[in-house]
Formats: sequence, structure tokens, C-alpha cells
Amino acid sequence: MRESTYEVIAYIDGGSRGNPGPAAASFILSNPAGTQLQSRALFLGQTTNNVAEYTALCKALEAAKELGAKKVTVFSDSELLVKQLTGQYRVKSEQIRPLYRESVNLLNEFENCKVEHITREKNKNADKLVNQALNRQQDINDKAMTAAENKKPIRLGVLISGGGTTLMNILKYIQQGKLNAEVVLVISSRSTVAGVEKAKAAGLDVKIIRKKDYPDLDEFSKRIEEELVAANVDLIIQGGWLCLWKIPARYENRVMNIHPALLPNFGGQGMWGHHVHEAVLKAGCKVSGCTVHFCTNEYDKGPIIVQRSCPVKDDDTPDTLAARVFEQECIAYPQAINLFAEGKLLVQNDKVKIKS
Repeated sequence: MRESTYEVIAYIDGGSRGNPGPAAASFILSNPAGTQLQSRALFLGQTTNNVAEYTALCKALEAAKELGAKKVTVFSDSELLVKQLTGQYRVKSEQIRPLYRESVNLLNEFENCKVEHITREKNKNADKLVNQALNRQQDINDKAMTAAENKKPIRLGVLISGGGTTLMNILKYIQQGKLNAEVVLVISSRSTVAGVEKAKAAGLDVKIIRKKDYPDLDEFSKRIEEELVAANVDLIIQGGWLCLWKIPARYENRVMNIHPALLPNFGGQGMWGHHVHEAVLKAGCKVSGCTVHFCTNEYDKGPIIVQRSCPVKDDDTPDTLAARVFEQECIAYPQAINLFAEGKLLVQNDKVKIKS
């Protein structure tokens, strides 16, 4: 037997969109040196989270046996599964008991075995595999993964000034496997807004950089740049960011903003949030929407990347229109980020061309 397969490390995950609903199970096997030996995700059809978790465990143990492993360590972000297997919780579900017994029997076939709980943050790769299988509704193995899925996720720095709704939407897309990115830094221009608490609760690195704490725009901009560079950010996302800052040359066409109207209309200094929707309604527009664009050192200027529209209704208020526009924002921003990640955005003569 090869030494590399004597001991196997397994990361497992299972998930269901509905519980019960469409479900998938995944595992990633590696040796103690970190070399990946095998990865796989199985689409399970309609079932529960717990069934998916136990299925992932059973399939991982079967694969480890095929590799000739004598020692196996399994990491799972399911606290329930781990506590059941370690005798801390009883298995009450009739649906789970057969899978539980199969798992115990498989574990007993190894000379040395243990199952440990880890946080979801430390189980990203297995979670990503599950979401890929759910999105495709089919099994995935090493060979089936596309080149795009194997690409290293782009590193995002998100600038916020308020509630963090755009940030949360981006995180949702990442968690669902619909966005090949990771948020490595959040910068807030205000210290007490809800977005700061949401970002911290999500385990993100948050920096507070307030404009009033710096003598001028140059120093304020320099401080922002320092944090972005230190975090090795690939793309900067302005999500409800209300402060003008000087974008350095290194980040030209690497800073995106989303505006709640169809630019170039209803943009410029002071045109943010409800101010925009009030102006749209006052003008009697029949259509509104949102615009994702690359930022320049002017408010709401820069090459347009993506626009999405929605109707303006006769009985709309700024609140109802804002809600309808935000639905489009939740689609447009991830779309623009994906286009950037795939290298499909080309800026020529202050216009964005999307490469096929």
C-alpha cells in the first residue's frame, strides 16, 4: 500500500434547498500533506439536510476504503451529525437510523477513525461542491468540474455606508455557488451602521474609515487604498457607499458601483437612495431600474457594465419603487462581478464591451 493513502482526511457536506427539497452531498479526500486525492458531489433529488449529511459521510468513507486507508479523520460542519456519532445525541429520526448504522459500521472498519466538527467557514470547498451539484442538478466529480469552477475566486473588497443589503446579497450568491468570489475586506465610512454588525456577524474583516477623521480627501483616499492593498483585493464593490474618494491608478476599472436608476439619468452628487426614486416619480417616468458601472473620480460617472429595468407603476411610492429596483440590483451586481471574474469586460473609449 502506498504511504500516501494510509491516512485520509475527509471534508464532507450535505445540503437541501427546502428541507426536504433538492439535495446534494459532497466529500473531498486528501492526505495529511494536503494533496487532494478525490472529490465528488452527488445530486440526491428531494430529501432533507440530515440525509444529505449522512450520505456524504458514507460516500466519503467508502471512497477512503477504496484508497486503502487505515486511518481516517472526517470533518463536518453538521454539529448534529458529529454529536450523534460521538454519542452525545440520540438518533431519533427513523429516516436517519439506517444511514447512521451504515456510517458506524464503515467507521469501525478503519484501524483509527474520528469525526470532528468544524465551522462552515472552514468547510468552503465541500460546501461549494454541494452547491454546484444543486445548481446543475447532477453529480460532479474531479473530471466533471469545469475550468471556470476550478479558478481561484476573486478577492472582493466591499465599501459600505449603511445597512449592508448589497453586501448580504453578494454573500448569498457566493454561498449558493453562483459567484466565484470571496469577500476579504469590508470598509465602512460609518462606525454605527447596521452593515458593520452584519459584516462582523458573517465573520468578515471590517475596517472603519471615516472621512471626518482625515484632514483632506487625499489622506482619506490613501487610507482606503492601504487597506485594499494589504488585503490583496482584486475588485472593489461599492455597496451603498456615499463618500467620494480618489481612485488610484492601480484600481482603474477595478471599482464598481451600483446606482438605483438608469444612468446617465438621475445621477450625480446628492442623488442616492430615496432621493433618486423621488426624482424618478416626480419626472413621471414609466421605467426605472439600476446601473452597475466602473467608478471614476466623479459621482455616478464611468463606463456602464450592466443595466436592468423595471416598470414604474401609477401608484408607486419611493418605498415601493425602491423595493422593485432592489430586486433588479440583486441580479445585476453579481452578474457584473461574474463578468469581471471571467475576464469578459473590456473598456475602450470609456465604454464597456462584453467579450463572448
